[in-house]
Amino acid sequence: MQHHRLKALITALFVVFLLTGCSTVSYYSQAVSGHLKLMSAREPIDELLSSESTDAELKAKLQTLIDARKFAAETLKLPDNDSYSTYAATGRRFVTWNVVAAEEFSLRAKTWCFPVAGCVSYKGYYAEEDAIAYAKELSDENFDVNIGGATAYSTLGWFDDPVLDTMLNGGDIRYVGTLFHELAHQVLYIKDDSNFNEAFASFVEQEGLRIWLRSRGEPDRIERYNARLVRSAGFNELLKNTRSELVALYKEDIPDDVKRKRKQGVFDTMQQNYLSLKESWDGYSGYDGWFSREVNNARLISVATYRRFIPAFMAMYHEVDQDLPAFYALAKEVAQQDSEQRRKTMADYLQRGSALTSS
Repeated sequence: MQHHRLKALITALFVVFLLTGCSTVSYYSQAVSGHLKLMSAREPIDELLSSESTDAELKAKLQTLIDARKFAAETLKLPDNDSYSTYAATGRRFVTWNVVAAEEFSLRAKTWCFPVAGCVSYKGYYAEEDAIAYAKELSDENFDVNIGGATAYSTLGWFDDPVLDTMLNGGDIRYVGTLFHELAHQVLYIKDDSNFNEAFASFVEQEGLRIWLRSRGEPDRIERYNARLVRSAGFNELLKNTRSELVALYKEDIPDDVKRKRKQGVFDTMQQNYLSLKESWDGYSGYDGWFSREVNNARLISVATYRRFIPAFMAMYHEVDQDLPAFYALAKEVAQQDSEQRRKTMADYLQRGSALTSS
């Protein structure tokens, strides 16, 4: 099956090569070669677990993931296949670097379209220097640009994705959550709707982690995780308010130099509001790193892509009495709507979800 999928993918890309320019061919070449390099580095996890030469810490993390993989299939009803049954060591911080861009006075992401994934709001590179070079090109064209490292990605069932060493940084909440997130992409993925896809996977990740922790009898960790989500909600609300101010500003018929100065003023106010928010968290500094870097339209979009519709999916989940298979079915029904109807449906669910979170 893997051989046939690889052949189909390469055939599709070959057709693209014939129809596009050199820069596009170069981009697809790095994507294909980078992915195939990962695939060739895979080792069966069961062999690593039985080997005496496997590092004890790695072995413990892989065992946790194998157990979580079984839990995902049996309890969360996520796909039961050979994905994440192998391990690949990259020796890197991130597996890919994603470039996000937006015009100077816009919060609409620039999109790129690909044969398999459709149109998405980022362009990924396996080499950081390639991402930096492309980001500079966009910046020279006066785009706001952001580069973000990714620790994992999903091939949407085309390949048996491996567990990567980049996924294993941090505690088990992080890497088990990543596992649930990437498996969720195999349940549901819509071409040309990154906001829907990423928020769906992020919601499955969050709810899946709660269910997983509950099954392990760890109520204290659930409480800490919920507190983390409350902070995340506060962070996202701050960014949402900032985006609303910017949208209103960008619509104003004023000179660009005035608009540019007021844009910076909105970002400065956001920084001050973050300090107040941080005080309400008793000084929790987990978001200091995010605010230490330059904030621009593209950075705001990067966060919104993953988070904006999470309350909408929460509303769907409650509508079906928190039954995961029924939730997946409902989300698929919404996904099948045309883009305009889906936008209206998600706006309605978003309003209902926001009411749930504030009650």
